[in-house]
Amino acid sequence: MAEPLNVGVLGCGPIAQAAHLEGVVKAANTRLHAVCDVAEDLAKRMAITHGADRVYLDYDEMLADPAIDLVIVATSDAFHVDASKRALQAGKHVLCEKPLGMSVEEVEDLARVAADSGRLLQVGHMKRFDAGIQSARAFVTGEMGDMLALKAWYCDGTRRYDVTNAVQPVILRSAKARKPAADPKADLRQYYALAHGSHLVDTARYLAGPITEVDARFRKLGKAHCWFIDVAFESGALGHLDLTVPICLDWSEGFQIYGERGTVQARTYNPWFYKSSDVEIFREDTGETTRVLGADGHFYRRQIEALALAAQTGGPVPGADAADGIASIRALVAIRESVDSGRPVRLDSVSGMV
Repeated sequence: MAEPLNVGVLGCGPIAQAAHLEGVVKAANTRLHAVCDVAEDLAKRMAITHGADRVYLDYDEMLADPAIDLVIVATSDAFHVDASKRALQAGKHVLCEKPLGMSVEEVEDLARVAADSGRLLQVGHMKRFDAGIQSARAFVTGEMGDMLALKAWYCDGTRRYDVTNAVQPVILRSAKARKPAADPKADLRQYYALAHGSHLVDTARYLAGPITEVDARFRKLGKAHCWFIDVAFESGALGHLDLTVPICLDWSEGFQIYGERGTVQARTYNPWFYKSSDVEIFREDTGETTRVLGADGHFYRRQIEALALAAQTGGPVPGADAADGIASIRALVAIRESVDSGRPVRLDSVSGMV
């Protein structure tokens, strides 16, 4: 095997603590070289906990470290584009947490920077590294024939944080942490679209291909935000997406795919269980249903391993690349515009913020 790639992680907040730091340490082809955060107390604590060689309080200083091959951007959404650009321009490969950005224009600009840099830019849509979902895609693209329709849903439950607190490591906070100028949760409609809708849209695209048009409805009832979205896929397949946060139920996420020679049914779990989706594949020619058992469910480790391997071997971006990140933002902007206008909206006509 090639020498492991040295990784620097920007941001020592919740997503780094719950996912990325452990993912880098557990990956077969990466090592945690550095962590960076303006909150010195948090950065030093994470370095000790996960065995990082270096602690940086200044991002430019970390980027100037010639030992670092790859940077994970694990910051608030508002900082994703600028931090990713700077890392690419410094000659580092980048894994940027989803969503790639918050507007069509800024993510398209980031994609241009990535192309000019000659480095890899991966978007953190880690569900593409769920072995169950990968088995669904393999069937869809290989055996199923033409797709008739896809239904997918992402419904956070009212007890989600009870579960999260039980299964995640204790998340440490710092009064010195850098925060965006505006509170991301001040506009929950935008926050849920970016945080949860980006997963739903990307999963639909991963399984059914490019989305050309959306026709969305929205309703708010109490604390619940609900989007029902009819989707037109480039292939001609029909689609329906349900994004509801929260529902009065346990976490409910999954999809059904109807095809020419079979059907796929899936249940996806709260990601902090690190459990691959239960995906049942029915084949019409044999009358049998199969599913992957005992699959590796550490999506974040598998994601960084795949990116590091591509960097080591000169391969393309694994999982979601810049074009996928742009397509997700375009879909979210189109959904917002469709809700506001009451009309279907084509993705190739949109611009602006989610």
